[in-house]
Amino acid sequence: MALGLVACVTINIYFPAAAAEEAARTIVRDVLGEEAAPGQGEPAPKEESKMDDEQSSLDILQTGLSNTLAGVVGFIIPQAQAAQPNIDIDSPAIRKLRASMSSRQNALAAHYRSGALGFTNNGLVDVRDLKLVSLRDRNKVKKMVADENGDRKALYAEIARANGQPQWEKNIRDTFARVWVEEAPKGYWYQDGKGNWRQK
Repeated sequence: MALGLVACVTINIYFPAAAAEEAARTIVRDVLGEEAAPGQGEPAPKEESKMDDEQSSLDILQTGLSNTLAGVVGFIIPQAQAAQPNIDIDSPAIRKLRASMSSRQNALAAHYRSGALGFTNNGLVDVRDLKLVSLRDRNKVKKMVADENGDRKALYAEIARANGQPQWEKNIRDTFARVWVEEAPKGYWYQDGKGNWRQK
């Protein structure tokens, strides 16, 4: 009974970071289209960090269970964690949001390139310098930013919901925030971790 409970808790709270990054990169490249940075490689997996996490889990189990039970749990949990689940990004709602964002990208791209807009550190878009937008276009640009942010927020929530893990929304948003910047072409602006604007 204790074994089943421990195994279930470990599996349910495990966020598949590598699969989430792959899913985010697929969507971001699709949305940015030709604007996506060429030859952007995915970071190497952090094997050492993963091993540390598994060892920590095993150490905790060994303190409360017998050596035999700890050995069984140590066999089951790493296998469960090693089975990298896929992130579902093909629900009808996700497809609709991706299409909406892609259709808006061409209009936004000119403002990303000019520096009027940039990617925030929480996976959204913000006006960096409104003076770089002509007076007649400012309201239109503000509306596009609001629409884009609405779609992005809905996308992050929907990916978590579609995968049956609504608690993953923040992890998904954080993953996308990093991938948007990594995939953005040279010259785009983005916020660093402290909210300061920087140019790629």
